[in-house]
Formats: sequence, C-alpha cells, structure tokens
Amino acid sequence: MKMKSLLAGAASVMMAVTLAACGGGGSSGGEDVPTLRRGISAKVDTLDPHKSSAAWENIVIGDMMIGLTTDNADGKPVPGMAQSWEVDDTGTVWTFKLGDYTWSDGTPVTAEDFVYAFRRIQDPTVASQYASMLWLVKNAEKVNNGDLPPEEMGVRAVDAKTFEITLEYPAPYLPGLLSHYTTFPVPRQAVETFGDAWIQPDNIVVNGPYKLVYWRTGDQLVAEKNPTGFGAAEACFDRVVYFEIENEAAYENKISAGELDINNVFSGPRQSEIEAKFPGWIRTGPGLLTTYWTFNQQRAPFDDVRVRKALSMALDREFMVRNVMTPGFQAAYSFVPPEISNYDVPRPAVSWEDMPREERLVEARRLLEEAGFGPSNPLKFEFTHRSTGDNPKVAPVAQQNWAEIADWVEPVIVRQDTKVLYARLRQNDFQVSDAAWLADYDDPINFLYLLQSTTGQQNYGRYANAEYDALLAQSNAELDLAKRAEIFAKAEALMLEEYPITPMWVQVTQNLVDPTLTGWEDNAKDIHRSRFLCRSGAGAE
Repeated sequence: MKMKSLLAGAASVMMAVTLAACGGGGSSGGEDVPTLRRGISAKVDTLDPHKSSAAWENIVIGDMMIGLTTDNADGKPVPGMAQSWEVDDTGTVWTFKLGDYTWSDGTPVTAEDFVYAFRRIQDPTVASQYASMLWLVKNAEKVNNGDLPPEEMGVRAVDAKTFEITLEYPAPYLPGLLSHYTTFPVPRQAVETFGDAWIQPDNIVVNGPYKLVYWRTGDQLVAEKNPTGFGAAEACFDRVVYFEIENEAAYENKISAGELDINNVFSGPRQSEIEAKFPGWIRTGPGLLTTYWTFNQQRAPFDDVRVRKALSMALDREFMVRNVMTPGFQAAYSFVPPEISNYDVPRPAVSWEDMPREERLVEARRLLEEAGFGPSNPLKFEFTHRSTGDNPKVAPVAQQNWAEIADWVEPVIVRQDTKVLYARLRQNDFQVSDAAWLADYDDPINFLYLLQSTTGQQNYGRYANAEYDALLAQSNAELDLAKRAEIFAKAEALMLEEYPITPMWVQVTQNLVDPTLTGWEDNAKDIHRSRFLCRSGAGAE
C-alpha cells in the first residue's frame, strides 16, 4: 500500500537604540515598520539548528529556517520545503518532492542541502545534542560513532528536487519529526565559508520568512522579513524583535510600557494577579510538556536505587501543583504526558501513587536507613533548579519535603541560570536537578528515548538498562500501533521502578499574548511562528 500526502550585517548602535525603542504600535523612530516584540525566557547560545536544544532558541530559529515539513499555526505538520511525499510498502523509504524555494542569498534550495544537513548533524565534530533523534535513519548511529562514512547514511538526492530517506524501521510519525529544527537544512555555502560564525547577522543565510539582522547577547535579537523566504508573503510583520528576558518584573514592566507583545512564560502562582493587570493576555492549554527531576547515577549515593526511590516518594506533588504551580498543572507519576498520541493503553505509574504521604515518608526513611544513612551518616546533597518559570518557587517546598523524611536528610537548593543548568546536565555535572521535556513530535518514543543508554548527552543521569533498550528496539519493529503502545507501557513501567528520574508534573502551556494580536492558536507543542501573527486591523500587503 502506498501512502501519499500532497499540498499544494551587524547593525549599528543607532539601529540598536531605535529597535529597543519600538512602541506598541509597531513603529520605530517615526519609521512605519510593523514590528512584533517577543520575550524569550533565557539567553540564546546558538541559532545553529544542529547545535541547539533549547525551546526558547527554537522561537527564533523556527522563524528563519524551514524543514521538509513545517508547523502550522495549530502545531500540526504541513508541507514546508517538500510539497509532497510518499512512502513505500515497507514503511521505510520516504521520497520528498521539493518546491521551488531559494536561500536568502538567491541560490536554490535543493535535495543536496538536505543530504548535507542530515550528514552534518551526525558528524561527531559538530557534537549535536540531538543527533540521536535521527538515529532512525539508516546507518545514522554508525556514522555518528565513526563506524561508517557519511556516504553510507540513508539519505540521497535522487535529483535536484527529490530527496529520499531510508529508515532503520517504519516511523509513521516522521512528518511530525521533520518539522523539528534538528532536521532543518543549513546553507552549505555559508557554513563552509564562515564556520561557526555562519549564524551571525553579517553571514547568515536562511530559507524562512525572517532573517537575523542584529544580535546583542543578553539583550535582544532582531530579524527582518526575508522577501523570498517561505511564508514571507503572508507575514504581517516586517520585523521581529526577540528580548532575552529571564526576570519576571522585566517582562511585566515592558508590557506595561507597551514594549512587548508576547512573552513565553509567566508566573503561574500569580496568574489571577497577572490576568487582572493585563486582561486577556494569559494563554494556557494542555501541553506535551513534563517536568521531571533527574538523579545522577554516575555519583554516589544516587547510584543506589533505594536513595532515588526514597527522595521521589517524599515529594508532595499534589501540594505543589495545588498551591505553588500554575493553575492547570497536573501532578505526574509517569513520564509520558497524557495528551500524547499513539499511547492508548492503561498508563504505567509508580507503585506508590495512591499511598498516603505519611506512609510514603515512613517508607522513604526505611529505604535510606537500609542504604546506610542516619544520624551518624547524614544524607547531604545539592538540588539544582532552573531560574525560570515556577521552578524557583517550588524548590523550597522540595527542600522541606525531603527534610521531613528525617532530620539527618540535609538538602541544599541552588538556583541556576537556565541555560547554564542545561549545559551542566549535558555534562553530567549535578547531583539532583530539575529539567523538563517539551515534545518535539507527538509520539511516546520522543519521551522514552531520552532514557536509552545510547541517547548520550540528553540522558542526563546516564541511565542504562539493557531490557529497557531492548523494549524500545522492539517497539521500532512493531507496525501495529496498539501492540506498539503496549511495549511502550512495559518499558515505561520498568524505567519508573528504577527511578533514573522522578516525574513531577505535566504542564500547561504558558504564554502572555497581546489580545490585539490575531493568528495565535494554543497547541500542545507550544509552537507559535511569527509569520502567522497579525495585529488587529492589519494584514499582509
């Protein structure tokens, strides 16, 4: 059976001052330039789609670069550079027909650009944090490990406008995965000329509707419309300014001053207060986003499952989501969020989910005493948490929860810049830390693969279990979605009882959006490209 889908240079200081002064009407310095002002929750480290792993960087990258597919306003995959595609009877050979699109330097986007990009992300010298997400492509893992040359990877240009991908196993979710920035093409002509500096304003070449023109680290980035880019003709705003705002007061002050249209976070516990202050701005909805806390199994005592389980049991998730978190958050006792597709089975959860907390504390103390801790050998450890969102507010609650096990449990909480914390997690430089995962595509494997032994940097605690790995490999070979879901459930149940992580809560999406903006659609992936947004009464010319 054949399946087919068809569809139709650095800016001057004066420019920086002018852009920073953009007002609520989108004009700057008397110049009528329709401008969208977006707040992002952390500093941008890179705009290279093969080196990024941050949702806030994706806000900028996704405005400038387009993959084979792209996210629609509702977060669903639709044709991007590929106008159509088909898959063979085995479900493993996908053929994409490219449209007539160009890079911003005028050169055409071709199938060879995708061959180059897919090989580049597997190049060990690139050190992509997301390389393993594409190991479903034939021989990709072996190329990444240096066991095969790049030419052996399952990608090829049939001709200038036909790109073929051969997979290791069927993956019906591939169109969704291909809208993720990991799979975006990059301009070989710029990368090979400028190296890592290809993403700087003077050098960058893009195929999307906006192109970077200014970047001042720790402050703001500015992109302007790329006239020949995909989706540019329909985009209402000629300029997008991205402010790197980590401080709660800072983005609220900008909104009050009429200097911000969107912010990608807000303080959940203050939701009612913020709604009263900025009527109509709060946008929330069910999300494919799980916050989980991870244990470093490379360091004692977290190589002991009894310690990991005890600390997990002591956490009062229900109190946290009820009294501290954004309204709508759900306490989590499993990793994969309930909104995910292709997982229509009874969901696994930790065995003590319904145990009264007093009994959980007694069991936690017993486990720690069995592991050798007590008054003469206190359990001292550091819990590191992100500086953004609700995380700073929940950390003291966790500290108190753990101290309630016994007075010889002595946690220290450390607040860390979000970008720095994720860098430490990838380097395995932590004891216990919070983290979160927002789905790259709508399938359980996107969560469960994080705990595979071969995943690399994003398996923060370095969990390794041969049976778990074998179950995920078995799921890859299963074409029956119901049976595949059963395999996932078995794998997740196994992992949850070994406590490499402890799920904490499933989040709702959190955004502040000027109610005069149109085109914003809440979606579980929390993807909102600037090209879909307009101001009331405005439209593309």
